[in-house]
Amino acid sequence: MPAAFKARFAAAVLASVLLPPWGEAVRAESTAPADAFLYIIYPRDGQRIRGSFPVRFGLRNMGVTHAGDATPNMGHHHLLVDVDEEIDPAEPLPTDRQHLHFGAGQTETRLDLPPGRHTLQLVLGDADHRPFKPLLVSKKITVTVLPPRRPRPAQTSRAQR
Repeated sequence: MPAAFKARFAAAVLASVLLPPWGEAVRAESTAPADAFLYIIYPRDGQRIRGSFPVRFGLRNMGVTHAGDATPNMGHHHLLVDVDEEIDPAEPLPTDRQHLHFGAGQTETRLDLPPGRHTLQLVLGDADHRPFKPLLVSKKITVTVLPPRRPRPAQTSRAQR
């Protein structure tokens, strides 16, 4: 076997072992500035709310963009509703009924939750929906959704009696 062929073969084998399959790009971890701060503007922690309500997201010292945009110091919001488990910083944030994804760069939403106590927490995701390093999360807040008001019985006037 010619030496050039052996060298190319060895390089191909090495590349197949070291490179991700099917040409997947390996993106470095997204890092957040040390002074970045993520928070929930509204509602306030402990607030009692009746019916659907707005949730407004706050972010300081970073910018908000759409999912897929890998511009440094930019990310998009994920809202965790009643999530108790820890966030795995090595995995993309899930998207389901408890992990709400705002990939268009939204900074607010409206929630319609059943009556009871609920927790809300924001996580900032990078272009690939992965948490930033260090993990950029808001304080977890608790809200209480009150049941709808019951209509009062109609007052009858003397003329109706």
